[in-house]
Parts: sequence; structure tokens; C-alpha cells
Amino acid sequence: MATTARDGVGVAQSPVEVAQTRDRALLRGFLERDRLRAAYAICDLDPTEFGRTRWGIARENGLPIAVVLEYTGLTPQPLFVMGDAGGIVRVLREVIRPRLVYLAADAAHIAPIERVYRVDPGPPMIRMYVNRHTFRPVSGVAVRLMPAEVTDLNRLYGLGFTSWLPPEAVARGVYYGVRLGGRLVAAAGTHVISREARLAAVGNVMTDADFRNRGFAKLTTSAVTEELLRTCDEIVLNVRSDNPSAIAAYAALGYHEYCQFEERLAHRRGGPWDSIVGQLRQLLSTRKEPM
Repeated sequence: MATTARDGVGVAQSPVEVAQTRDRALLRGFLERDRLRAAYAICDLDPTEFGRTRWGIARENGLPIAVVLEYTGLTPQPLFVMGDAGGIVRVLREVIRPRLVYLAADAAHIAPIERVYRVDPGPPMIRMYVNRHTFRPVSGVAVRLMPAEVTDLNRLYGLGFTSWLPPEAVARGVYYGVRLGGRLVAAAGTHVISREARLAAVGNVMTDADFRNRGFAKLTTSAVTEELLRTCDEIVLNVRSDNPSAIAAYAALGYHEYCQFEERLAHRRGGPWDSIVGQLRQLLSTRKEPM
């Protein structure tokens, strides 16, 4: 009796096969089924990013039913999953096995994935998108940032981010900023751009705390979006669902909500930390309250 990845019980169905793959055409064909949901992963198929990725795929009857993407070189490692939940779990158990990840998954995937990873709590994320027809730019002065300005950019991001950008990230991407008195007080940029797919993801939007509520985030995001739409058909961005002011700012630029998803820190089960946590939980569960 074969076990299907879809329900996890013994049934007379075709077995699911899991493996690593570097077949970009196969991956693109699957991811394009939900282009905006899989936008980051599609962009990572471009030659500039593909070398940093590891891919796992689940097949049933020879056809792909799930894909897992691990983006290497960062800590925690970004991990994107899409497709059949059982197939995703099989890939995570047997093929793609990072210890600490920043998971992007549909809400329905969290419970199955928790068989393999402890997933931290967090608010849902909103994926928003814009195209040339919906985009509404705002007027104002934002300047294109060059790689030589990365020190100023990282100083700004140091107010709220733990990771720092290298100059090549600015060179490959599109970054705009607002300067007041020579000081960089706001910026927006890109996470990834695909020339092949004509798709990009806006991110790294930050305003100095002393200069917020002046529309600078909207202005810099508008400038980045306008630049990207010269060569891209759709632009996406992520925003926390508990950040209504940011959602409203992006909506004012013509961004629309596409879907909600979970973006969570996750730790692989079975490591030393899980053993310690398990012992503590057992101790607390057997501890009696004082009379």
C-alpha cells in the first residue's frame, strides 16, 4: 500500500516522490500557477539569484505537487513553500533540511509543517501588488541612491534592521531616498528583481523616527515603483497585517491586497534546544501548585 502525501494515511494511490532539482523550467512552470503568491521564488530563478538557492520538489504520477525553496547565505535562511501540504512536509523531512529558517507559507501549511519545525507566533502578512494600470505616483523629490551611499543607507536601516546591505545589493537593485540637510532620512528599495519574469519585490522601506508621518515612505516607495514599472509588469511587496498606516500608504499608490500568508521564524525539531525545551515542559507539567 502506498502512502499519499496528501492525507498521510495508507491508501491505494500512486506514491509521492521527492527530490532536489535544478530544473528551472519545471520550477517556473509550477510557480507561475500563482505568480503573485510565488513572486519572490520566481525572481530567485534568475541567474543572478539561482546560485544561492536550493530547491526540493514533490511529484505524484510524475507531476509536481509541491515546491520548497531554501535561500542560502542568510541567517535565518528564507524558506518558501507552495503546493500540497503533505508533499511540502515530505520535502522538508527528506530533502531540504535547514535548522533555522524564516518561513513563508500559507496559513493552512503551518500545522503540517509543525511536525518538522517549531513555528514561532506572529501576525499574518499581506502580499500587495501593483501594475501600470493601477499605479498612482505621488509628487515630490526622491533621489536615486548609488552604491557609494550604502553607508548612509545602512545607518538608516540600523535604526530598525539587524542585517546590513552590501554595495552590490544597491547596484543590482533600485533604491531611492529623501535627504534633508544632507542627511538620509528615508529610503525604499528592492528585495529582488527578475528581468526574465518582468517581476520585482519592493522592500527595505524605512523612515527615521524623527521624520515620520511626513509622507516620505510613500514618496520613496512611489519612486522605486515607478522605476521598476519601466521594465516589470507587476511589483509586489509585503506588509504586516497589524500596520494599517503602511497598508493605507501603499494602497494610496495603487497597490492592492492579493493574499495573506504567514512569515514566521521556525526551528527544526530534534535538535538540542528541542530536547531542553521538552524537559522543561515535562518538569512544569509535573510540578504541583503549593497548597
